[in-house]
Amino acid sequence: MLEVKNVYKHYGNLEILKDIHFKVEKGEVVALVGASGAGKSTLLHLIAGLDKVDKGEILFEGKTIHNLSAKEMAAYRNRMIGLVFQFHYLLPEFTALENICIPAMIQGKAKREYISKAKEWLAYLGLSERMHHKPNELSGGEQQRVAVARALINAPKLILADEPSGNLDSANAKHLHSLFFQLSSEFGQTFLIATHNLDLSTQSHRVLHIKDGRIV
Repeated sequence: MLEVKNVYKHYGNLEILKDIHFKVEKGEVVALVGASGAGKSTLLHLIAGLDKVDKGEILFEGKTIHNLSAKEMAAYRNRMIGLVFQFHYLLPEFTALENICIPAMIQGKAKREYISKAKEWLAYLGLSERMHHKPNELSGGEQQRVAVARALINAPKLILADEPSGNLDSANAKHLHSLFFQLSSEFGQTFLIATHNLDLSTQSHRVLHIKDGRIV
C-alpha cells in the first residue's frame, strides 16, 4: 500500500531524514519508534503530503504522491489518509458529532450519509451519549476517540497517528491502543503510528526504529 523509497529531508543545514526506505502493507499496525527529534513527525508529514521530500519518493498504491497537483493532493489527504495527533485539535465551538463530520462535509458527501456514519462510529467507540457535547465537556480519552472517529469518517486506507496517546493517562492510552488493534482486526484498517509508548510498539505487527534520521 505505502512505499517510502530512499527519502531525504532537510531544513536549512539540518538534515532530518537520510535515505529512509520501508513499506507498509494493508491491515498492518506499524509502530515508528524513536527519540524526540529523530524525524518521526517529519516523516508522517511527508507521507500525508503536508511537506515535500528533497530526494527520493513516496508511493501510495504504486503512485508517487508528490507528482500530484494541489487539487489531487487535497483529495489524497481527504480520501486516503486519516490523521490523529497527540492533541486532538477538535474545534471547540462544535459538538463531537459535528467535529467528526467535518472531513465528510469537505469531501462533499450527502449530509444524511455522513451523519449516519458519524453516529455509527460514535456508537462503536462508546460515545453515543456524548455526541452533542462540545470538546470542553469531554474527558481527554473521549476527545481523542472523537478525533479517531473524525479520522475514520471518510474510510481512509491509511491512518497516520503522531504520538496519539502522548497526552493521555496510562488507562486511556491502553484503551486507545486496544482500539487501533481492534480496528485493524475487524476492518483491516492500516496504521502507521509514531510513538514513544513501548507497550504499543511491542504489540504492533512491526516496529520501525528511527535514529538520527535513519531507519535502523
